[in-house]
Amino acid sequence: MPITVDIDVMLARRKMSVGELAERVGITPANLAVLKNGRAKAVRFTTLAALCEVLKCQPGDLLRWEAEDAAGA
Repeated sequence: MPITVDIDVMLARRKMSVGELAERVGITPANLAVLKNGRAKAVRFTTLAALCEVLKCQPGDLLRWEAEDAAGA
């Protein structure tokens, strides 16, 4: 998938654990792991807004688009 999720990068910058982020955002650690590992099919804007609020970042700090490799597509 050409969308890359960089939640790990922001967690490291903020020195925050996955469990702490999940608790502060109000989602389960399992659901956060699905999102963090790029396995989510969708993300609610309310969840994205809560992630940005807690991590003090912009949506573009958490999500980025990368072109797919033509050979692998």
